[in-house]
Amino acid sequence: MAKVEIYTKFLCPYCTRAKSLLRSKGVEVTEYDITMGGPKRDEMLARAPGRTTVPQVFIDGRHIGGSDDLAALDRAGGLDPLLAA
Repeated sequence: MAKVEIYTKFLCPYCTRAKSLLRSKGVEVTEYDITMGGPKRDEMLARAPGRTTVPQVFIDGRHIGGSDDLAALDRAGGLDPLLAA
């Protein structure tokens, strides 16, 4: 199973939606809460240049994007193959 990482903030509905989609696929997610900023926020900004919003999703180190990007990837049939890798 692929390694899935997601950067989130407390009470973020887009984060909840992205995590729900991933969990519906049976994926275990490593979540980094950056509500208060800190080094994980800096890490996210370095890994996803130009992206300052959450969530930011990574699958096996590959930047997928935010909640809408993840949902679009799933609708296009591209998410399941990435998760199975």
